[in-house]
Amino acid sequence: MNDELKPRFIDALRRNNDQIREDRARTIGEDSELIYRRRVEDIDLKIKRLEREQEGLIDISPLDKNSLTFADFEPDAFVQKDIELSLIIRNLNIQFEVAKKRYEYLFGKTF
Repeated sequence: MNDELKPRFIDALRRNNDQIREDRARTIGEDSELIYRRRVEDIDLKIKRLEREQEGLIDISPLDKNSLTFADFEPDAFVQKDIELSLIIRNLNIQFEVAKKRYEYLFGKTF
């Protein structure tokens, strides 16, 4: 067997405990960081979508350009939905800030 060729399998068998632990730690850390980052990004995306939806609620244009009536507008439903969205956005903002700070703490990287 040629000494210059070192198959991965043989190298893997020769690894010591520290090398094995290092490889496992790197793999676990990379996976965890990626999943954590995605989770934080997902929360941010939810916030943006809900804010757009909330802004869409105040678009109470008349039925057409010649009409001055707002027959389809229901004030009670508007108020209920606006408050509901405000609370969801508030909770998601808190979740986002907490998750972002934890990500930075756990992985030493700014978000």
